[in-house]
Amino acid sequence: MILLGAFFSGPPALIVQDLVRSTAEERWSLFGVAFADPWFLTLIPLAIFLTWRGSEARRVAEARVPTIGDPKLAGSASSKLVWLAPIVRMLSVLLVIVGLSRPLEGRVSTSQETEGIDIALLLDRSSSMDQRERAGGPRRFDMVKDVVADFAKRRMTDEENARDNVALFGFARYAELLVPFTLDSDALQGVLSTLDVETEQLLDGTAIGGGLMEAVDVLRGSEAESRVAILLTDGEETAHEIEPMKAAKAAVEARVRVYTVFAGPREILTRTMFGDVRRRRAEVGDLPAIAEMTGGRFFHAESQEELEDAYEAIETLERTPRKEERFAERYDLYPFLIAPALLLYLLSWILGATVGRRLP
Repeated sequence: MILLGAFFSGPPALIVQDLVRSTAEERWSLFGVAFADPWFLTLIPLAIFLTWRGSEARRVAEARVPTIGDPKLAGSASSKLVWLAPIVRMLSVLLVIVGLSRPLEGRVSTSQETEGIDIALLLDRSSSMDQRERAGGPRRFDMVKDVVADFAKRRMTDEENARDNVALFGFARYAELLVPFTLDSDALQGVLSTLDVETEQLLDGTAIGGGLMEAVDVLRGSEAESRVAILLTDGEETAHEIEPMKAAKAAVEARVRVYTVFAGPREILTRTMFGDVRRRRAEVGDLPAIAEMTGGRFFHAESQEELEDAYEAIETLERTPRKEERFAERYDLYPFLIAPALLLYLLSWILGATVGRRLP
């Protein structure tokens, strides 16, 4: 398009562009020039060799025939131009070969559809999250923050797939939107780094239903094709202002898929009134039912490794690859090479019959 515009302007240029518009695909490029049939370029060394051999054979044959006339004719100006005709002929052949390789000019633009997923991260901030799985080990809340921070950063900065908008919610007795939906990973990481468990007794509790409902209300206004909530807690509902299953029904209506994660031991040791120690399974409440109803999955993570596995599994399930569309508008340049090639060949014939001719 750029090259064509250098030679033509106005309405005639549009006619020429329509005549040379190409549907050929680029198979090779050299110095920014694209070629549709580049294998013809391999004929260039052969063309140079045959042209040189042909001119050399004629020179030897003419040297064997004595010339008639002035001996000084051999050193005349015309005899010094005998090399010009083969060179011009070689250039014409080279132009034909380049034309056969179908050089192309044009533009190729790529559009990317990068719409990702809106992901709401819900973290339990109740005082029970302050516990440690073992003496001297990290707090459960700190362990959760590290895993969630890594997950959020991957989803918000993904280069191979669509980047996701992520929001952060915290809940104890009441739910709170801490970070609205954003692609700013640094902002979310900054809030996470300063976040801690609830220490006020009046504000302590586990409002699973309230936290999920808060996230669903925000996600309801999302324009994303896929909406996901990941709810993490270490206990059952204690606030009971909004029951978890009611919030789950609201999630279904808003087309929000909910993944639930229980971060805590699978078995709990209890002591009876007689001093006996018994093991019982940890109560996970409505978490499995919420996940099943909304089309998500339930995970039970007892250690940091299992917690990382849970979020990696969610990441695998929720992938939106980038979609790319290529638009190409190309023009064949061979018409602008064939015409000069024919003119050069005609010129070589004229030179061969005049200044480049040797008289026997």
